[in-house]
Amino acid sequence: MGSKSPPVPIGVQNWRDLYRAALFEMDSQKLPLRIAEAERALNVRACELYALSGETTEEGRSVQHALSSLRALSYCLRLKTEWPKAG
Repeated sequence: MGSKSPPVPIGVQNWRDLYRAALFEMDSQKLPLRIAEAERALNVRACELYALSGETTEEGRSVQHALSSLRALSYCLRLKTEWPKAG
């Protein structure tokens, strides 16, 4: 019944900061790297949360939501770069 999330271990990058950096990156050249960094941090945190509690926590749901959002952003970026240019 532990709905509290374990504390973020010292030395682990805050996934929220990396997630926000990806969402608000304006440079389309830097965006793929920002997405990859955030996804990596989110996947690490998801594994940590599951290993520590074995159940879904509020933070765990937030991590899954963030991962889904990044996948959608990545897909939109691919569409934009692969879509034939009108001209």
